[in-house]
Amino acid sequence: MTRTYFITGTDTEVGKTYVSCQLLTAAAKAGKTAVGYKPVAAGCEWRDGAWQNEDALAFLQASNVAVTLNEVNPVALQPAIAPHIAAQQAGVEISEQLIKDGLARLQARQPDVVIMEGAGGWRLPLGNDRFLSHVVQDLALEVIVVVGMRLGCLNHALLTAEAIQADGLKVKGWIANQLCDAMPCFDENLATLERLMPAPHLATVPYGTAPDYAQLAAKILS
Repeated sequence: MTRTYFITGTDTEVGKTYVSCQLLTAAAKAGKTAVGYKPVAAGCEWRDGAWQNEDALAFLQASNVAVTLNEVNPVALQPAIAPHIAAQQAGVEISEQLIKDGLARLQARQPDVVIMEGAGGWRLPLGNDRFLSHVVQDLALEVIVVVGMRLGCLNHALLTAEAIQADGLKVKGWIANQLCDAMPCFDENLATLERLMPAPHLATVPYGTAPDYAQLAAKILS
């Protein structure tokens, strides 16, 4: 059975892609097949006849299922701005059905794990007063929250988890991503999150070193 998780973050630039790739690597090291899905990406460059996004390329490299870049990232937009604004500037519409169909195609390969990553935080506008979170609701996916460990993370993490649950979805758990080696009171902030977050602490990804792949695999395969 394919396990599919949606990865969201407490903000932009909190390491969602890095953590997602670590989850894919952990599954592969556990002998499982895993594929990443970045349905919407902005900040793409024109290379080799296509718009390419660095996060999507990282997903492609971390996956051990034979897929194309277009399958990993069906909506690739040039400007490094909010995707719905980038889409407006390009004269295109971000199709919710396209996102759903793209996921279905990956799931049809029957991998053990699919890691679907959002962009920015939980309430990512797609246009027409719709959000990527609406797509996740329609798909009834379990959500993993990447908490970028920096000043403000407590408020951002708690509000993100609250919004996900208010949308009727399950928070599978949260992962603390250590963004630097010198966050003041890191341990105290981590302990506060462990006490207040309404979901399990799945793992901490340390700054500058590899995470415990066996621990990550056990969490996402359970």
